[in-house]
Amino acid sequence: MDLLKGAKVTNEHVYQLDREYVFHSWSTQGQLNPMVIAGAKGCKLWDYQGKEYLDFSSQLVNVNIGYQHPKIVEAIREQALELTTIAPAVANLKRGEAAKRIIEHAPAGFKKVFFANAGADANENAIRMARIYTGRSKILSGYRSYHGNTGSAIVATGDPRRIPNEYAAGHVHFFQPYLYRSEFHSSDEQQECERALAHLRRVIELEGPQAIAGILLETIPGTAGILTPPAGYLQGVRKLCDEFGIVMILDEVMAGFGRTGEWFALDGFNVIPDLISFAKGVNSGYIPAGGVIISEKISEFFNDHYFPGGLTYSGHPMAMAAIVATIDAMVEEKVVENAAMIGQEILAPQLQQLQSQHAMIGDVRGKGVFWAIELVSDPQKRTPLADAQMALIKADLLAQGLLPFVAGNRIHIVPPCVITSDEVTQGIEMIDKSLKKYSI
Repeated sequence: MDLLKGAKVTNEHVYQLDREYVFHSWSTQGQLNPMVIAGAKGCKLWDYQGKEYLDFSSQLVNVNIGYQHPKIVEAIREQALELTTIAPAVANLKRGEAAKRIIEHAPAGFKKVFFANAGADANENAIRMARIYTGRSKILSGYRSYHGNTGSAIVATGDPRRIPNEYAAGHVHFFQPYLYRSEFHSSDEQQECERALAHLRRVIELEGPQAIAGILLETIPGTAGILTPPAGYLQGVRKLCDEFGIVMILDEVMAGFGRTGEWFALDGFNVIPDLISFAKGVNSGYIPAGGVIISEKISEFFNDHYFPGGLTYSGHPMAMAAIVATIDAMVEEKVVENAAMIGQEILAPQLQQLQSQHAMIGDVRGKGVFWAIELVSDPQKRTPLADAQMALIKADLLAQGLLPFVAGNRIHIVPPCVITSDEVTQGIEMIDKSLKKYSI
């Protein structure tokens, strides 16, 4: 029975509704124990009992501008009063304004934006564009990657979640650079870069350059471990794409819109791809939205070639209003600059200090508000900390009031881009306390 109007909502009621009626993603349904959240503001969340959490996860690394930003909430409200929905074939003001703002922050040479509903179908359509543009079929992507849970996007994904979903054809994987766990037995970043590029060249040669439509890479792989590529790697991939006539697609779904302290993570690597997929941070997930930023040469190709793709909610007015308000607020409030400052002046030194105090921290890496600490049980052998130990640490952080992003043997430090120095210090102190409790 629904609660009567005015009755007090409880954690228990919301939990029971969820368990009785909601089917969860990536889960064995009978083993679930979801936390309950009642509200949020800025970088804080709370449940119906008033327990508060500091968010070090940005949910799924998407709440870049924080929760309940008044300008975005008001923009959605105003759009709802004006025009709630319209078909994608119809021009609407907010879609044009959203595309214009995105292009203004994209690298030089980008012309148009195709809007999707989220990151998965953004990658799906980027793959489609590359295949049609080149007349080729194969897509190369990294083993350490996640690109979404739709047909081609999940098979382009390298992590094991693709295995029960491998129904799409024409996908090949390769190893990207990851010095801490090098597949190439490298001793330094330069060697790792050179060997990773040599490996990719051989994959291209063996798969047949004339068959490869695109190379799809997360600029900085996120869920796979926030694997910042070494200097020169992405530029090397760009050169290979140019040499063999391959479309370069950079997935900025997680890393874009301020996360790394730049508007796009690619801005920090002096590389310009042919297509950029985005979602998440473009409007902080207030209303689902994503898309593909299209270079001029590919955009012009489709001036006289049919594009066989589309979505009912492509450029949905309320999602577009949220994009416009988010980008405007990020500019006015210097949110990207704050992310850069937090990364350089607060997170980098505090995480390095944390590593010096805990032998179980094998590696620290990242930039902006996009960091990971990798936990090991044997620092010499770099043995990943066991899942059971990671679960204890996660539970302890939640008990302290920190909402973490835990993936494998890593804690990802990915708070909203608006986080303050004091909030970062508070969160790092909680992590320090948990690691001391469960130190090796």
